[in-house]
Amino acid sequence: MNKLQTIALMGLVALSGAGTQALAQTAAKTTKVTDADVRQMIESSFTSKGPATVEGVLNQDATQKACSQYPDRTKVPAAVAKKVEAAELKQVKYPADNNWIGDWKEGEKIAQNGRGMQFTDTVGGTNGGNCYACHQLTKAEISFGNIGPSLYNYGKLRGNSQEVVRYTWGKIWDSNAFSACSNMPRFGHKGILTEQQIRDVMALLLDPASPVNQ
Repeated sequence: MNKLQTIALMGLVALSGAGTQALAQTAAKTTKVTDADVRQMIESSFTSKGPATVEGVLNQDATQKACSQYPDRTKVPAAVAKKVEAAELKQVKYPADNNWIGDWKEGEKIAQNGRGMQFTDTVGGTNGGNCYACHQLTKAEISFGNIGPSLYNYGKLRGNSQEVVRYTWGKIWDSNAFSACSNMPRFGHKGILTEQQIRDVMALLLDPASPVNQ
């Protein structure tokens, strides 16, 4: 059994469940799968289209490489977490014009929108934040995920001090700056959302008139 056959078999196991576990263990012992093998498999199996590129999958930055070593995000060693957070915090870009808050109505649209960065989208197109996939934000929307904490009453509970405003911007821009290997996308750092979109999401979270704070 060659290495690519082993990788394919491992993928089959992932889809089939425990029934082929013994076979997978035998395959793993027969051939050690390396990062180069995985890279070759991806390069030969996928084609770049639109904003979804093979390079985007394969070319990890330092934080992605570090976090890839810990599939269970709760088990990232403290020393690794500290290093990741320090490095990412340096990359947070705060608004140079000191304009932090936009329009919460636009922010709600962004939070509801899960489109973007897919092969069917246009390069440079407008992305959504898909915030409801992981968070509760308002009473009106009853369909939301719980991977992340509830953000309902976010501003009402925290206020709008400069410290809160700055932290909230930083968290949206680069979640790893405050929680290493977070499941939350690095919206600003990776160019998923524009600065104006981040301002609008900030308004959704902090504006007293926003449904988040009702």
